Amino acid sequence: MRVLDIGCGVNKVAGAIGMDANPRTNADVIHDLDSPPYPFADNEFDVVIGRHVMEHVREPLTVLMELHRITRPNGLVKVLVPHWTNPDWASDLTHRNHLNSYSFECFTEAEGRTGRTNALFRLHARHVSLLNVWKSLGVQFLVNLDNRFPRMAFCRAVWERYLNAVMRGKELYFELEVLKEPAVADRGPAP
Repeated sequence: MRVLDIGCGVNKVAGAIGMDANPRTNADVIHDLDSPPYPFADNEFDVVIGRHVMEHVREPLTVLMELHRITRPNGLVKVLVPHWTNPDWASDLTHRNHLNSYSFECFTEAEGRTGRTNALFRLHARHVSLLNVWKSLGVQFLVNLDNRFPRMAFCRAVWERYLNAVMRGKELYFELEVLKEPAVADRGPAP
């Protein structure tokens, strides 16, 4: 299984190919995420991991389109980011993007294509972690109920729309399956 760790820094995932713009990291490939195309072939990776990277890039849509290109059909893109209400978010001047539970929905099959991209993903998992006080009171459990019971999605929506300014989030984890049309050569002869 081929795994790519984007923005790996000095804590590259074991067994992964690391890519980072900083040459003083454990990266195997030195390349800036904000400079597409990435130096990889189409469909090269089974899994792409990005831990605390998407909040730093200039164009998150462009980055996701490139990750879609280099990940094989049905491969996974796993992203961990701070929630926009994380109290530590403002302490890092390199943070550019505020992200919430719905930030990647414009790429998902549930929402359909936005016209800005052909990249399409299926949401496999979405989990938010909250500050410890809210976690201990069970709010985190309620917010994430839609992962087990999709009909409970209103819990996440209520928290994101009305409560997160008080019941602050820490991190968001997304697991996105890459959806691609089969290549013309894979479809066989035209009828």
